[in-house]
Amino acid sequence: MNKIINNYLIFSFIKIILNTIFVFMCLGLLLNLFEEIEFFKDLNESMVLPFLLTLSFVPSLIIDLLPFIIFLASMWFFKSIRANTDLISVKILGYSNLKIVFILSITAFIFGNFILFTINPITSTLTKYYEQTKAKYSKDTDHLVAINKNGLWVKENYKDGSKIITAKKLEDVFLQEVTIYEIDNNYKLLKRVESKNADISNNPWVLNEASIYNFGANDTLKQEVEKYEFLTTNTLEKINSLYRNLNTISFVSLLTEYETLIKKGYKDELLKERLHRFISLPIFLFLMVVLAAVFSLGSVKKSQNLYYVAISILACVFIYYFKDLSIALGQTERIPLTLSVWMPIIAVTLFCSIGIIQINEK
Repeated sequence: MNKIINNYLIFSFIKIILNTIFVFMCLGLLLNLFEEIEFFKDLNESMVLPFLLTLSFVPSLIIDLLPFIIFLASMWFFKSIRANTDLISVKILGYSNLKIVFILSITAFIFGNFILFTINPITSTLTKYYEQTKAKYSKDTDHLVAINKNGLWVKENYKDGSKIITAKKLEDVFLQEVTIYEIDNNYKLLKRVESKNADISNNPWVLNEASIYNFGANDTLKQEVEKYEFLTTNTLEKINSLYRNLNTISFVSLLTEYETLIKKGYKDELLKERLHRFISLPIFLFLMVVLAAVFSLGSVKKSQNLYYVAISILACVFIYYFKDLSIALGQTERIPLTLSVWMPIIAVTLFCSIGIIQINEK
Protein backbone atom coordinates (compact mmCIF):
# COMPACT_ATOMS: atom_id res chain seq x y z
CA MET A 1 0.00 0.00 0.00
CA ASN A 2 2.79 2.43 0.91
CA LYS A 3 4.44 1.84 -2.46
CA ILE A 4 1.20 2.68 -4.28
CA ILE A 5 0.74 5.90 -2.30
CA ASN A 6 4.37 6.88 -2.80
CA ASN A 7 4.08 6.34 -6.54
CA TYR A 8 0.87 8.34 -6.64
CA LEU A 9 2.45 11.29 -4.83
CA ILE A 10 5.71 11.20 -6.81
CA PHE A 11 4.26 10.78 -10.30
CA SER A 12 1.46 13.30 -9.70
CA PHE A 13 4.05 15.79 -8.50
CA ILE A 14 6.39 15.17 -11.46
CA LYS A 15 3.45 15.58 -13.85
CA ILE A 16 2.66 19.00 -12.38
CA ILE A 17 6.36 20.00 -12.52
CA LEU A 18 6.53 19.10 -16.22
CA ASN A 19 3.30 21.00 -16.90
CA THR A 20 4.68 24.07 -15.14
CA ILE A 21 7.95 23.84 -17.06
CA PHE A 22 5.95 23.57 -20.28
CA VAL A 23 4.03 26.76 -19.43
CA PHE A 24 7.27 28.64 -18.70
CA MET A 25 8.82 27.23 -21.89
CA CYS A 26 5.91 28.54 -23.95
CA LEU A 27 6.13 31.98 -22.35
CA GLY A 28 9.90 32.07 -22.81
CA LEU A 29 9.65 31.00 -26.46
CA LEU A 30 7.01 33.61 -27.18
CA LEU A 31 8.87 36.50 -25.53
CA ASN A 32 12.34 35.64 -26.81
CA LEU A 33 11.10 34.94 -30.34
CA PHE A 34 10.03 38.57 -30.70
CA GLU A 35 13.50 39.66 -29.59
CA GLU A 36 15.22 37.40 -32.14
CA ILE A 37 12.88 38.57 -34.92
CA GLU A 38 13.79 42.15 -34.04
CA PHE A 39 17.49 41.24 -34.24
CA PHE A 40 17.15 39.67 -37.71
CA LYS A 41 14.62 42.11 -39.18
CA ASP A 42 17.19 43.82 -41.43
CA LEU A 43 18.85 40.55 -42.50
CA ASN A 44 17.75 38.25 -45.29
CA GLU A 45 16.91 35.29 -43.08
CA SER A 46 13.80 33.14 -42.76
CA MET A 47 11.83 32.66 -39.56
CA VAL A 48 13.53 29.32 -39.00
CA LEU A 49 16.77 30.79 -37.64
CA PRO A 50 15.15 33.07 -35.00
CA PHE A 51 13.03 30.11 -33.90
CA LEU A 52 16.08 27.83 -33.62
CA LEU A 53 17.97 30.45 -31.62
CA THR A 54 14.99 30.85 -29.31
CA LEU A 55 14.90 27.08 -28.77
CA SER A 56 18.62 27.22 -27.96
CA PHE A 57 18.34 30.07 -25.46
CA VAL A 58 15.18 29.31 -23.48
CA PRO A 59 16.27 25.96 -21.88
CA SER A 60 19.13 27.63 -19.99
CA LEU A 61 16.69 30.29 -18.81
CA ILE A 62 14.37 27.56 -17.53
CA ILE A 63 17.19 26.06 -15.44
CA ASP A 64 17.91 29.48 -13.92
CA LEU A 65 14.23 29.80 -12.96
CA LEU A 66 13.89 26.17 -11.83
CA PRO A 67 13.68 26.88 -8.05
CA PHE A 68 10.72 29.17 -8.60
CA ILE A 69 9.12 26.78 -11.09
CA ILE A 70 9.35 24.04 -8.45
CA PHE A 71 7.85 26.39 -5.87
CA LEU A 72 4.84 27.18 -8.07
CA ALA A 73 4.43 23.52 -9.03
CA SER A 74 4.49 22.54 -5.37
CA MET A 75 1.87 25.15 -4.51
CA TRP A 76 -0.28 23.85 -7.34
CA PHE A 77 0.13 20.25 -6.16
CA PHE A 78 -0.66 20.92 -2.50
CA LYS A 79 -3.70 23.02 -3.34
CA SER A 80 -5.00 20.39 -5.78
CA ILE A 81 -4.77 17.46 -3.33
CA ARG A 82 -6.48 19.58 -0.67
CA ALA A 83 -9.25 20.57 -3.06
CA ASN A 84 -10.09 17.00 -4.13
CA THR A 85 -9.70 15.58 -0.56
CA ASP A 86 -6.78 13.35 -1.62
CA LEU A 87 -4.77 14.84 1.22
CA ILE A 88 -7.31 13.62 3.77
CA SER A 89 -7.36 10.14 2.20
CA VAL A 90 -3.58 9.87 2.31
CA LYS A 91 -3.47 11.04 5.92
CA ILE A 92 -6.12 8.46 6.90
CA LEU A 93 -3.75 5.79 5.54
CA GLY A 94 -1.09 6.93 8.01
CA TYR A 95 0.80 9.66 6.14
CA SER A 96 1.52 12.84 8.08
CA ASN A 97 2.06 16.23 6.45
CA LEU A 98 5.75 15.93 7.28
CA LYS A 99 6.07 12.57 5.50
CA ILE A 100 4.27 13.84 2.41
CA VAL A 101 6.48 16.93 2.24
CA PHE A 102 9.61 14.82 2.72
CA ILE A 103 8.69 12.48 -0.15
CA LEU A 104 8.06 15.41 -2.51
CA SER A 105 11.19 17.26 -1.38
CA ILE A 106 13.37 14.21 -2.04
CA THR A 107 11.71 13.93 -5.46
CA ALA A 108 12.65 17.55 -6.19
CA PHE A 109 16.21 16.91 -4.95
CA ILE A 110 16.61 13.91 -7.28
CA PHE A 111 15.04 15.89 -10.12
CA GLY A 112 17.63 18.64 -9.55
CA ASN A 113 20.49 16.14 -9.81
CA PHE A 114 18.94 14.71 -12.98
CA ILE A 115 18.90 18.21 -14.46
CA LEU A 116 22.57 18.81 -13.55
CA PHE A 117 23.96 15.59 -14.97
CA THR A 118 21.76 15.08 -18.04
CA ILE A 119 19.96 18.27 -19.10
CA ASN A 120 22.54 20.91 -18.19
CA PRO A 121 25.25 19.60 -20.58
CA ILE A 122 22.68 19.84 -23.39
CA THR A 123 21.58 23.37 -22.46
CA SER A 124 25.25 24.49 -22.23
CA THR A 125 25.86 23.18 -25.74
CA LEU A 126 22.72 24.95 -26.97
CA THR A 127 23.86 28.20 -25.34
CA LYS A 128 27.25 27.88 -27.05
CA TYR A 129 25.46 27.38 -30.38
CA TYR A 130 23.32 30.43 -29.64
CA GLU A 131 26.36 32.63 -28.93
CA GLN A 132 28.30 31.41 -31.98
CA THR A 133 25.36 31.84 -34.34
CA LYS A 134 24.60 35.34 -33.10
CA ALA A 135 28.29 36.19 -33.64
CA LYS A 136 28.00 35.43 -37.35
CA TYR A 137 25.22 37.94 -37.84
CA SER A 138 26.05 40.58 -35.28
CA LYS A 139 27.32 44.00 -36.26
CA ASP A 140 28.59 44.49 -32.73
CA THR A 141 32.19 43.39 -31.99
CA ASP A 142 31.03 42.14 -28.60
CA HIS A 143 29.58 39.13 -30.40
CA LEU A 144 32.87 38.47 -32.21
CA VAL A 145 34.68 37.44 -29.06
CA ALA A 146 34.93 33.79 -28.06
CA ILE A 147 36.76 31.39 -25.78
CA ASN A 148 37.54 27.88 -26.96
CA LYS A 149 40.07 25.13 -26.24
CA ASN A 150 42.80 27.22 -27.91
CA GLY A 151 42.21 30.28 -25.74
CA LEU A 152 40.72 33.71 -26.46
CA TRP A 153 39.76 34.77 -29.99
CA VAL A 154 38.67 38.29 -30.99
CA LYS A 155 37.69 39.53 -34.45
CA GLU A 156 37.31 43.23 -35.20
CA ASN A 157 35.81 44.33 -38.51
CA TYR A 158 36.84 47.59 -40.16
CA LYS A 159 36.10 49.30 -43.46
CA ASP A 160 39.42 48.27 -45.04
CA GLY A 161 39.65 44.79 -43.53
CA SER A 162 39.71 43.09 -40.17
CA LYS A 163 41.95 42.20 -37.23
CA ILE A 164 42.05 38.85 -35.49
CA ILE A 165 43.48 38.69 -31.97
CA THR A 166 44.37 35.45 -30.24
CA ALA A 167 45.68 34.95 -26.72
CA LYS A 168 46.33 31.93 -24.53
CA LYS A 169 44.59 33.33 -21.46
CA LEU A 170 43.79 36.42 -19.39
CA GLU A 171 45.70 37.05 -16.14
CA ASP A 172 44.58 40.11 -14.19
CA VAL A 173 44.96 42.92 -16.80
CA PHE A 174 47.36 41.01 -19.07
CA LEU A 175 46.66 38.82 -22.06
CA GLN A 176 49.31 36.11 -22.35
CA GLU A 177 50.96 34.96 -25.61
CA VAL A 178 49.19 37.42 -27.88
CA THR A 179 49.13 37.27 -31.67
CA ILE A 180 47.41 39.88 -33.85
CA TYR A 181 46.67 39.38 -37.54
CA GLU A 182 45.70 42.23 -39.84
CA ILE A 183 44.03 41.23 -43.13
CA ASP A 184 42.41 43.18 -45.95
CA ASN A 185 38.98 42.66 -47.48
CA ASN A 186 40.46 40.08 -49.87
CA TYR A 187 41.71 38.04 -46.88
CA LYS A 188 45.34 38.88 -47.67
CA LEU A 189 47.59 38.93 -44.59
CA LEU A 190 49.14 42.37 -44.17
CA LYS A 191 50.72 42.25 -40.72
CA ARG A 192 51.31 39.90 -37.81
CA VAL A 193 52.23 41.05 -34.32
CA GLU A 194 53.44 38.64 -31.64
CA SER A 195 53.98 39.42 -27.97
CA LYS A 196 54.52 37.53 -24.72
CA ASN A 197 51.87 39.62 -22.99
CA ALA A 198 49.71 42.69 -23.48
CA ASP A 199 48.49 45.20 -20.93
CA ILE A 200 44.81 45.79 -21.80
CA SER A 201 43.92 47.96 -18.80
CA ASN A 202 43.81 51.01 -21.09
CA ASN A 203 43.19 51.75 -24.74
CA PRO A 204 45.44 51.48 -26.72
CA TRP A 205 46.75 48.16 -25.47
CA VAL A 206 50.46 47.95 -24.73
CA LEU A 207 52.20 44.86 -26.09
CA ASN A 208 55.52 44.07 -24.40
CA GLU A 209 58.52 42.70 -26.33
CA ALA A 210 56.63 42.64 -29.59
CA SER A 211 57.73 41.15 -32.90
CA ILE A 212 56.12 42.84 -35.92
CA TYR A 213 55.96 41.17 -39.33
CA ASN A 214 54.95 43.36 -42.30
CA PHE A 215 54.12 41.30 -45.37
CA GLY A 216 54.97 43.10 -48.60
CA ALA A 217 54.53 42.02 -52.19
CA ASN A 218 57.89 40.28 -52.40
CA ASP A 219 59.37 40.09 -48.93
CA THR A 220 58.60 40.16 -45.21
CA LEU A 221 59.96 42.87 -42.94
CA LYS A 222 60.48 41.92 -39.30
CA GLN A 223 60.81 44.48 -36.51
CA GLU A 224 61.46 44.01 -32.79
CA VAL A 225 60.17 46.66 -30.36
CA GLU A 226 60.08 46.88 -26.57
CA LYS A 227 56.60 48.42 -26.50
CA TYR A 228 53.91 48.34 -29.17
CA GLU A 229 50.61 50.21 -28.88
CA PHE A 230 47.53 48.61 -30.41
CA LEU A 231 44.31 50.60 -30.76
CA THR A 232 41.21 48.42 -30.38
CA THR A 233 37.48 48.61 -29.78
CA ASN A 234 37.68 45.98 -27.04
CA THR A 235 38.31 47.00 -23.44
CA LEU A 236 39.27 45.06 -20.34
CA GLU A 237 35.66 45.21 -19.15
CA LYS A 238 34.40 43.63 -22.38
CA ILE A 239 36.95 40.82 -22.20
CA ASN A 240 36.19 40.24 -18.52
CA SER A 241 32.46 40.07 -19.22
CA LEU A 242 33.13 37.18 -21.58
CA TYR A 243 34.94 35.27 -18.85
CA ARG A 244 32.03 35.97 -16.50
CA ASN A 245 29.55 34.40 -18.93
CA LEU A 246 29.68 30.80 -17.70
CA ASN A 247 26.39 29.62 -19.19
CA THR A 248 28.32 27.72 -21.87
CA ILE A 249 30.08 25.64 -19.19
CA SER A 250 28.12 22.70 -17.84
CA PHE A 251 28.27 21.18 -14.37
CA VAL A 252 29.98 18.07 -15.75
CA SER A 253 32.59 20.23 -17.52
CA LEU A 254 33.30 22.06 -14.29
CA LEU A 255 33.90 18.78 -12.51
CA THR A 256 36.08 17.22 -15.22
CA GLU A 257 37.83 20.23 -16.80
CA TYR A 258 38.28 22.63 -13.89
CA GLU A 259 42.07 22.96 -14.21
CA THR A 260 41.80 23.34 -17.99
CA LEU A 261 39.35 26.22 -17.56
CA ILE A 262 41.75 27.90 -15.13
CA LYS A 263 44.54 27.64 -17.70
CA LYS A 264 42.28 29.26 -20.30
CA GLY A 265 42.04 32.32 -18.09
CA TYR A 266 38.78 31.83 -16.22
CA LYS A 267 39.03 33.21 -12.71
CA ASP A 268 39.14 30.61 -9.97
CA GLU A 269 36.63 32.45 -7.76
CA LEU A 270 34.08 32.75 -10.61
CA LEU A 271 34.38 29.05 -11.41
CA LYS A 272 33.94 28.20 -7.72
CA GLU A 273 30.86 30.42 -7.56
CA ARG A 274 29.38 28.65 -10.60
CA LEU A 275 30.23 25.24 -9.16
CA HIS A 276 28.55 26.09 -5.84
CA ARG A 277 25.48 27.38 -7.70
CA PHE A 278 25.20 24.03 -9.43
CA ILE A 279 25.77 22.07 -6.21
CA SER A 280 23.21 24.16 -4.35
CA LEU A 281 20.49 23.70 -7.00
CA PRO A 282 19.10 20.33 -5.75
CA ILE A 283 19.14 21.66 -2.17
CA PHE A 284 17.35 24.81 -3.29
CA LEU A 285 14.67 22.71 -5.01
CA PHE A 286 14.27 20.62 -1.85
CA LEU A 287 13.72 23.76 0.23
CA MET A 288 11.31 25.35 -2.24
CA VAL A 289 9.00 22.34 -1.87
CA VAL A 290 9.14 22.74 1.91
CA LEU A 291 8.50 26.47 1.58
CA ALA A 292 5.47 25.83 -0.63
CA ALA A 293 4.17 23.33 1.93
CA VAL A 294 4.53 25.90 4.72
CA PHE A 295 2.30 28.34 2.82
CA SER A 296 -0.20 25.91 1.29
CA LEU A 297 -0.62 23.43 4.16
CA GLY A 298 -0.39 26.09 6.83
CA SER A 299 -3.95 27.25 6.29
CA VAL A 300 -6.80 25.13 7.60
CA LYS A 301 -9.74 27.25 6.41
CA LYS A 302 -10.38 27.50 2.68
CA SER A 303 -11.08 31.20 3.14
CA GLN A 304 -7.42 31.66 4.01
CA ASN A 305 -6.20 30.12 0.75
CA LEU A 306 -6.13 33.36 -1.23
CA TYR A 307 -4.25 35.10 1.59
CA TYR A 308 -1.58 32.41 1.74
CA VAL A 309 -1.21 32.29 -2.05
CA ALA A 310 -0.63 36.06 -2.14
CA ILE A 311 1.91 35.87 0.67
CA SER A 312 3.71 32.96 -1.00
CA ILE A 313 4.00 34.83 -4.31
CA LEU A 314 5.45 37.84 -2.49
CA ALA A 315 7.88 35.53 -0.69
CA CYS A 316 8.89 34.00 -4.01
CA VAL A 317 9.58 37.46 -5.49
CA PHE A 318 11.54 38.42 -2.36
CA ILE A 319 13.71 35.29 -2.59
CA TYR A 320 14.36 35.95 -6.28
CA TYR A 321 15.61 39.50 -5.67
CA PHE A 322 17.43 38.53 -2.48
CA LYS A 323 19.26 35.88 -4.52
CA ASP A 324 20.30 38.50 -7.09
CA LEU A 325 21.32 40.93 -4.35
CA SER A 326 23.42 38.28 -2.65
CA ILE A 327 25.24 37.45 -5.92
CA ALA A 328 25.80 41.17 -6.57
CA LEU A 329 27.34 41.59 -3.12
CA GLY A 330 29.63 38.68 -3.86
CA GLN A 331 30.68 40.01 -7.27
CA THR A 332 31.48 43.41 -5.76
CA GLU A 333 33.56 41.66 -3.06
CA ARG A 334 31.37 42.86 -0.19
CA ILE A 335 31.02 39.23 0.86
CA PRO A 336 32.79 36.05 -0.34
CA LEU A 337 31.37 34.78 -3.65
CA THR A 338 30.79 31.31 -2.24
CA LEU A 339 28.83 32.74 0.70
CA SER A 340 26.74 34.84 -1.70
CA VAL A 341 25.52 31.64 -3.35
CA TRP A 342 24.49 29.99 -0.07
CA MET A 343 22.99 33.02 1.73
CA PRO A 344 19.49 32.70 0.16
CA ILE A 345 19.50 28.96 0.90
CA ILE A 346 20.49 29.58 4.52
CA ALA A 347 17.69 32.15 4.86
CA VAL A 348 15.07 29.81 3.34
CA THR A 349 16.31 26.96 5.55
CA LEU A 350 15.84 29.03 8.71
CA PHE A 351 12.32 30.03 7.69
CA CYS A 352 11.35 26.48 6.69
CA SER A 353 12.70 25.00 9.92
CA ILE A 354 10.13 27.08 11.81
CA GLY A 355 7.27 26.54 9.38
CA ILE A 356 7.71 22.77 9.07
CA ILE A 357 6.93 22.34 12.79
CA GLN A 358 3.61 24.14 12.32
CA ILE A 359 2.45 22.18 9.28
CA ASN A 360 3.22 18.87 10.99
CA GLU A 361 0.75 19.84 13.70
CA LYS A 362 -2.08 20.45 11.21
